Amino acid sequence: MIHKINFRHKIYMLLSFMMLGVTMQAQSQTAEMKGQVVNEKGDPIPFVNIYSADEKVGTSSGIDGYYELKLSAGEHRLTISSQGFRSHKLNVTLKEQEILTKNMTLIEDVLGLDEIVVTATRNRVQRRKTPVVVSTVSPRLLTATQSISMAEGLNYSPGLRVETNCQNCGFTQVRLNGLDGGYTQILMNSRPVFSSLLGVYGLEQIPTTIIDRVEVVRSGGSALFGSNAIAGTVNVITKDPVLNTWEIGSNLSYIDGKSFDRVLNFNTSNVADDLKSGVTFFGSYRDRQAYDADGDGFTEMVKLKNNTLGSKAFLKPNDYSRLSLNLNVIHEFRRGGDRLELAPQFTDITEQLEHDTFIGGLDYEINSKDFTQQVTLYTSVSHTDRGSFYGGLGGGRTAQDSILAANAFGNTKDLAWNNGVQYTKHFENEDILTAGAEFNHSATEDEIKGYNRLIDQTVNSFGSYVQYEWKATDKLTALVGTRFDRIDVEGEYRVGNVERDVDITQNAISPRLTLSYDVNEAIKLRGGYARGFRAPQAFNEDLHVSSVGGEPQFVILSENLETEYSDAYTASFNFSKTKQKQQFDLLVEGFYTQLNDPFTMVSKGASLPNGSILEEVENGEGAAVYGANVEFKYSPSTKYSFQIGGTFQKSKYEEAQLLYEAQTGTTERDIYVDEFVRNPDIYGFFTASWMPSDLFNLDITGTYTGEMTVPRVINSNGFLNLNKVNSFMDVNLKIESHMHFNDSFMITFSGGVKNIFNSYQDDFDQGPERDADYIYGPAMPRTYFIGIKFGKLH
Repeated sequence: MIHKINFRHKIYMLLSFMMLGVTMQAQSQTAEMKGQVVNEKGDPIPFVNIYSADEKVGTSSGIDGYYELKLSAGEHRLTISSQGFRSHKLNVTLKEQEILTKNMTLIEDVLGLDEIVVTATRNRVQRRKTPVVVSTVSPRLLTATQSISMAEGLNYSPGLRVETNCQNCGFTQVRLNGLDGGYTQILMNSRPVFSSLLGVYGLEQIPTTIIDRVEVVRSGGSALFGSNAIAGTVNVITKDPVLNTWEIGSNLSYIDGKSFDRVLNFNTSNVADDLKSGVTFFGSYRDRQAYDADGDGFTEMVKLKNNTLGSKAFLKPNDYSRLSLNLNVIHEFRRGGDRLELAPQFTDITEQLEHDTFIGGLDYEINSKDFTQQVTLYTSVSHTDRGSFYGGLGGGRTAQDSILAANAFGNTKDLAWNNGVQYTKHFENEDILTAGAEFNHSATEDEIKGYNRLIDQTVNSFGSYVQYEWKATDKLTALVGTRFDRIDVEGEYRVGNVERDVDITQNAISPRLTLSYDVNEAIKLRGGYARGFRAPQAFNEDLHVSSVGGEPQFVILSENLETEYSDAYTASFNFSKTKQKQQFDLLVEGFYTQLNDPFTMVSKGASLPNGSILEEVENGEGAAVYGANVEFKYSPSTKYSFQIGGTFQKSKYEEAQLLYEAQTGTTERDIYVDEFVRNPDIYGFFTASWMPSDLFNLDITGTYTGEMTVPRVINSNGFLNLNKVNSFMDVNLKIESHMHFNDSFMITFSGGVKNIFNSYQDDFDQGPERDADYIYGPAMPRTYFIGIKFGKLH
């Protein structure tokens, strides 16, 4: 590992320090404590909080780890905390006019039990103390798993599973607690600017080099984050400027001995000596060759080129306010199908996308002088221009085939804009009131003129929320909240000769109740309920065009589509224990989500004049998703850590759900299902890390995907089979070696194998008339990789 000071969240720690009311109030301070805070190796730790709750007085250590704290004479119980290290209590007795020198040593928090999170309550709080269960994916885990994009790293959190849904374009979606991608609210820096269009390919467009951490709240987030948080919330937080550092790195992967994946990235940050301002810049370049698993000339992994540049900055005009800015620019080109060297209209099948995306946000925080009140004003925006081609000759060579292929080009413009204000009040009894209001605007225009395909949709929503965190006793905490949403949806949807219009105004109230009870210092019980809803509109799956039987397959909203509602219940047992250098963390979490009138895709077969297949989003029968997430973490010392997690679930319709509607005049039959498809009953992950010194570390990681039912279209009418596919175990190995020349320069070498046992799908559909959606299992076959990084020690 690199110098285990672990600075990855220091800015959030500093803000947490402010929110806890760490102030230099004028009191009868007649004594003083001073000293230095270091880690186990004797290295100084900056930005450590030393806080006295009795006097509401505190300070933080400087860059060199030294601190000074003025207190009144008498007994004090101090809390010492720093992100990345274990917090602890310290009792001291000071005499009148005494200057006490007290040096302190902090131990690394390997399992992240004391890390600060923001997603559970929209306030900064220690993870193990929050009344809502929060899981995190850290930069250390993203590095250990050799995750190049966000899509690869999200599999290592309970209840989360990222799946690939198309051989031709690489469309991915995240499933949380067994529900499709449209049920999960993906946030960027706590803001809902990850639009439906970004949800189609955006998981692969966000490189891990810009990610500071990912916070996951399963179920019940709707009271704070809006209508699409039925399954939960995934909050991607990008890197903050912390210290003066720089790093340049490159990775080369060799996929199954056939295709190369090349990555180059950099990041640098600079912070003023007075910690009043800072800025960080980061960038990533990726060039991945297409991969054909079975030699039929058609891709299983698309050709991919991605360029990402970004920056994050902060300015503190005074001790009570902070201005934050984040900017990200993404350009991505992806193409799959056959004969990639030709123009797309001359191939049998091509899906080609070119995205230009801008994501930005501005936050302004104002604190009262005693830091018990805070107002945050914010605005965030994402805008994407997309050029697309979904089509080809479909295996034919007639004039009609050529005309259709030449007209398969499309254009998309997508805007998501989020504006809001939030007020937070901390009371003396540790109760917290949070209230706010938001206005969200999204506009999507997606047109392919050759197919007479159009999605022209505008969604305006106003939301207001209030939440009260009530410390009923020292052991019992109640989190009560509700959110009111007013959503206006105007949409025109057209495919061929089929047209739909939506013009609705939807009002909804989404309550949330969570109770947590501390049995003792180690055991915490939690339980909760949340109401959610989704108004009729096009989601990410609806913006994806796949290829079946040599023809495009389109999705359209059905007539009279009604709002979908949900009721989600959770209960959990959490055991966290620190004993000497050992850390334990066990989580058992049960969930039950009832869906009323769930949105369900039903295949109508080849029902368009040109032979294209149509799927309609209809209200299905009521459904229930239920099960348990289990996670166990153990670290015997700072040199070792182990983690294993799994999900056991069932997803059932109350009555059999129509999946395929047979065409009139054919011998085909309607196909019904009583369980969700593409949804394994068991899936999970594991990680094991060995870090004997600063010079070397080894990581073994893996994911498991259980058996599941996957539909496979078998003819040009869209008729399908339901295939039961086998389980998969994807195991990875990574080794890193570090060379420290001085505090300003180091080199890291890495290498390893992903999917060691080559556990990969072996029954892909083939040829120009294949079902491109028939893809499942691990995202890539056995892949060897090497990497090198140059940079300044943290």
